[in-house]
Amino acid sequence: MTQARGSQISLIDTCYYHLTSRCIRRAFLCGKDEFTNRNCEHRRQWMVDRIRFLTSVFAIDVAAYAVMSNHYHLIVYVNEQEALTWSDEEVCRRWLQLYRNHPLVKRWQCGETTTAAENEAALAIIDKWRGRLSDISWLMRGLNEYIARKANKEDKCQGRFWEGRFKSQALLDEKAVLACMAYVELNPVRAKMASTVQTSEYTSIYERLHSKASKQDKPADLPFKVKPLLRFIGNGYQKQTKGLAFSLLDYFELVEATGQVIREDKRGYIDDNEFPLLKQLGFSGSDWLDLAQHFGKKYHRAVGSLAELSRFAAHMEKKWIGGQRQQANIFN
Repeated sequence: MTQARGSQISLIDTCYYHLTSRCIRRAFLCGKDEFTNRNCEHRRQWMVDRIRFLTSVFAIDVAAYAVMSNHYHLIVYVNEQEALTWSDEEVCRRWLQLYRNHPLVKRWQCGETTTAAENEAALAIIDKWRGRLSDISWLMRGLNEYIARKANKEDKCQGRFWEGRFKSQALLDEKAVLACMAYVELNPVRAKMASTVQTSEYTSIYERLHSKASKQDKPADLPFKVKPLLRFIGNGYQKQTKGLAFSLLDYFELVEATGQVIREDKRGYIDDNEFPLLKQLGFSGSDWLDLAQHFGKKYHRAVGSLAELSRFAAHMEKKWIGGQRQQANIFN
């Protein structure tokens, strides 16, 4: 039986989630469709622009992304505390970037409410909006519905564009986050769409390397600052409230080397003694390569140590999380 998305997200355990959506009916999200000979490459920019717009509106940061031919990956960091710092007026301003105003809230904004009950009701609506602006399901709704409508209009057709609901995977510790990021950002190399991470356009690692999302990158038209990717904060993480507690340079070096090794024409191995990040994470070279190639296929609902998986299962009111045996030797 399909479960409510809220029963699969536990911010008590982690703020990091790996999200994916795949197209249906042989639809092409991006790239060249060999069946119709149509080129949908321009849709990659639709995705990047929409992701940048939505995450600037929501209290959600992007750690990594990759836009592929018939699916995409997102790794997000949900920042509920950020939403709690917004004033009621700020919540309204952000919500109205996406949806229509509520008549009662509009009256409250104009100072036209006349009773305490009306004020309380308006504030209750705004509080609900605040919660939605830090909700993964509402973020994905704003992304998938928008792209589906735009693609269907261009294809001159109706019906579903995405294959069911998006998939979510809880990343329960830093090792899981970094391994999943590498898996996501190496998608174009594994799919032979790019030979190196430096040429892997429409991925977060390309954006970090070139300080832009793509060749066509332009800022979103927002009344507030466009939110950058979640930062690598290295050794300064103790003074930071959020960020990836690793060196960006170490990460680049490791992912670049991994991308060269997993290419079919240059098969090789990763020497864990060469890369400080592997030592910091406690991964062997062989385990890291396996994760970089198969993370999304081997692990599903949650990834982490056995203790973290047990806590996550308890909060989700489940007896266990699938894949524990596979994860035991790598993430403990």
